[in-house]
Amino acid sequence: MFPTYDPRDADPWQIDVRGRDLTKLELKDRGADVWHAIFDSHTKWPQQLPPSFEPARLMDLGRNPGLGLRALHAKGVTGKGVGIAILDTQLYLDHSEYKPRLRLYEERGVPEGDSSMHGSAAASLAVGKTVGVAPEAELYYVAFGVGNSESGDPRKYDLTYLAQAMNRMLDLNRSLPKERKIRVITTEIGWQSFQKGYQEVTQAVARAKREGVFVVSSSLDQTFGLRFHGLGRDPLRDPDDPTSYREASFGHAQDDQTLRLPMDARCTAAPTGPKDYAFYPSGGWSWVTPYLAGLYALACQVNPEVTPEVFWAKALETGDPPSFKLPNPPSREEVEKRVAAETDKRIAGLKEQFKGREEELEKGVAESYRRVTGVKKESITLEEAREGFIKAQVEMEMQLSAVTPGKIVNPARLLAALKK
Repeated sequence: MFPTYDPRDADPWQIDVRGRDLTKLELKDRGADVWHAIFDSHTKWPQQLPPSFEPARLMDLGRNPGLGLRALHAKGVTGKGVGIAILDTQLYLDHSEYKPRLRLYEERGVPEGDSSMHGSAAASLAVGKTVGVAPEAELYYVAFGVGNSESGDPRKYDLTYLAQAMNRMLDLNRSLPKERKIRVITTEIGWQSFQKGYQEVTQAVARAKREGVFVVSSSLDQTFGLRFHGLGRDPLRDPDDPTSYREASFGHAQDDQTLRLPMDARCTAAPTGPKDYAFYPSGGWSWVTPYLAGLYALACQVNPEVTPEVFWAKALETGDPPSFKLPNPPSREEVEKRVAAETDKRIAGLKEQFKGREEELEKGVAESYRRVTGVKKESITLEEAREGFIKAQVEMEMQLSAVTPGKIVNPARLLAALKK
């Protein structure tokens, strides 16, 4: 059976038909569902499909990095001579999109297993021959593990190997010639102070700053004070046209200093064969960070003296205001109701987690309360903490819901401004 898409469910993986044989299914009247399908080069489709749903065309449009980048590539702006380091999951090494650009591959603390779709996607989005923003940049890649992450719970992450990978790239960079330095490191996760290895990663990022390397991650606001977000796109419209873009599949820009880059309706390298691809109707920040790293590599090519701060200021200055309308913000009552329910769920989880260890629970709640509200308390009841959590979260979300849409990056204008 072909799954039914539920718009109330935020999970972008509701319909994953990669590698599936769908030839015996009746899908011509399932347009509300097939447009949300993740598929790949090995998906076999029935002859009759919903109007305008052409998988091959969607993949072809999705391979284009968009916003005029291919025109810049034709003029020689390709990231040539600039090093990009990607720290991610295990990489399928033989894909034609990035194999010619790969200069180093190592693994640190990764479990045994097959290569991941995540690594192939990130590498192709950054330096891919047809998919990538900087198709002639040099690729240095370290796969790292995050410890006991089977549950997918970030609270259990161990970031020690990430810090090691970052320092490994910085050590290597000292031996590279000036004209071939690694100028940007990208990793598709973020980090928080309660995670193991947080201090080590923070120190590695500080070292990268001192050594002139831009570290792009989901914690970019925290580490560099720079904010970014993704863009949605009508999958049938021209990726080079800024008006083809729309609000992203999740979240929104934080303010007018938020830089927006393509995220949804992307086609990336897949880890199932040298010429295999996968199409993702909805993306995430994991698709934005390698794009941003590739763009910074282009900036370094046209202006080797560029810094992250100059790059960002010029990107906002030369960017295009979005043509799409932002969704209406939720009411305070709606936000309060949702936040209260989420907070109660978290507190119930904490009670279960620390059952029989009430003293540890009290200390943990006090520390969480300090981080969320900025108020330090030696001890606090769960009810007091609940009220503080809800108030702080509601105020933050109400502020974010009333922001401007940010700027869509305009690569041609940005690089022209940096070249001057």
